[in-house]
Amino acid sequence: MKYFIIAGEASGDLHGSNLVKAMKQEQPNAEIVCWGGDLMETAGAKLLQHYSRTSFMGFFEVIQNLKTILNAIKDCKKDIEQEQPNVLILIDFPGFNFRIAEWAKKNLNLKIIYYISPQLWAWKEGRIKKIKRDIDRLFVILPFEKDFYKKHQYEVEFVGHPLLDVTEDYPKSINFKTDHQLDERKIIALLPGSRKQEIEKMLGEMLQMVTLFPNFQFVIAAAPSQTLDFYKTLIPLTAINNVKIIANQTYDILQHSHAALVTSGTATLETALFEVPQVVCYKGNPISYHIAKRLVNIKYISLVNLIMDKLVVTELIQSDLNIENIKVELEKILLDNNRKEMITNYGLLKQKLGGKGASKRVAKAIFE
Repeated sequence: MKYFIIAGEASGDLHGSNLVKAMKQEQPNAEIVCWGGDLMETAGAKLLQHYSRTSFMGFFEVIQNLKTILNAIKDCKKDIEQEQPNVLILIDFPGFNFRIAEWAKKNLNLKIIYYISPQLWAWKEGRIKKIKRDIDRLFVILPFEKDFYKKHQYEVEFVGHPLLDVTEDYPKSINFKTDHQLDERKIIALLPGSRKQEIEKMLGEMLQMVTLFPNFQFVIAAAPSQTLDFYKTLIPLTAINNVKIIANQTYDILQHSHAALVTSGTATLETALFEVPQVVCYKGNPISYHIAKRLVNIKYISLVNLIMDKLVVTELIQSDLNIENIKVELEKILLDNNRKEMITNYGLLKQKLGGKGASKRVAKAIFE
C-alpha cells in the first residue's frame, strides 16, 4: 500500500511524523511519501516538498503570496498523479487541502482521510459540505469536535490528542543547562512561532522583558525552518547578553523552563502539557486581524482555553500585547499562587484530551 500525506506547517509536520512512525509499526512495508517537513522525513516518509514553501499566516499574507500557493497546489496534484497512492492523508491546512481533496475525489480512485480537523467550528462552518462530499473518514483530536460534527449529521472519530504521546514520552535532558552554557537562574522560554512573519512580529515584543527581569535568563525556542542569524538580527544589543537561541529543541527548553511567553497556536498546548505557566501572545497584520475578528466565532485564541472552555491562560492580543501588559502578566505567573492554579488546570486539561495512543489508533484505523 502506498500513502501520500500532506501537512502544511510545523505542527502538521510534528503530528504527521508521529503518524508515519505508527504506520511503519503497523505496516512495515508501507510506502509513504509526503509534502511535509524535516520531522516526517526523519520518521521515514519520502519528502517531496517542504512546508516552508506554502506556510503563510493571515488573509493579507495569503493574498500577497497567492501565486506561490496556487503554483504549489498544481505541483502537488502532479506529484499525487505521479506517485499514484492508494490513500491520501490530509493533515489540517484547510485552504490547501480542501482544494486537493476536491480534485482527488473527482479525478482519482483512492481513499481520502482527514486527520486533525480544520477549525470549522471557529469559522466557515459551511465548509462542512466539502468534508461530507470529499472525505471518506475524519479523525478529530479535540474533545468538543465530535459533538460539532454530530450536529451536522457527520460521524467522526475522536482519537485523543497526539501531543500527549509526544510530551509524556519525551526523555528528560539531564545536562541541558550545561550543554547550552546556561547559568543557574530560572529560565523564561520565548516561543515566537515558526513562520518568519510571525517571529518578526512576536519576538520583538517578547524580548522587551529581558532587561525587566534580570534575575531570569531567557531562551528563544528557534524553529528549524529559520536560521540562527535571522533570530540574532531581532535581538537588541541591550538584551543580547541575557538571551540564548536554541534551535529545534523546544521540548528540552520547556522541560527546564519556569515560565513562558508563547505565540498562539499548537505551542500553547505543548507548553501546558509540560506544565509550564505561560502568557499567550498574538499580534498579526492589522488588516488580517480585523478581517478575522469579524469572521471567527470563538471566545479564545489559545487551544488551552478553547479546550477548557474558560480562561486558564491570559491572552494578550494585538494592542493588548504591549510592554506593560506583558510585564504584569509575566509577574503573575512567577508568583506561587497563580502558578499553582494554572498547573492544576493543566492537569484537568490532560484528562479532557483523552489519553495516549492517538497516532496508533489512526494508523490502525487507516489500515483497517
